[in-house]
Amino acid sequence: MFEWMAWTTPVAVFFTCIVLMLIGMTVWEIKSPTTMRKGFLPMATTRGDRLFIGLLLAAYINLVFVGAAEWMAELMSLEEEPSVWISFVLSMLALALVMRKG
Repeated sequence: MFEWMAWTTPVAVFFTCIVLMLIGMTVWEIKSPTTMRKGFLPMATTRGDRLFIGLLLAAYINLVFVGAAEWMAELMSLEEEPSVWISFVLSMLALALVMRKG
């Protein structure tokens, strides 16, 4: 059923983090209902809005990194492509920024 997906450790960790975030956000929403607020994003958002925007941003960061990994290896004269853990850390930092300041 899942043979089409390249289930590597970074991919499994990424999706596990998403599931844990969704569970955490659900519990947080039940305990403390959200209100709209304005951050650096061009519209007022709720926690759920910021999570969705942050997850989209994280996915795009990972896709761009995977797509550009071979190019980066050639550009920096590396023996192998950079680790996808780099994009994972960058995407989680971007997600945290959007959640906190967005």
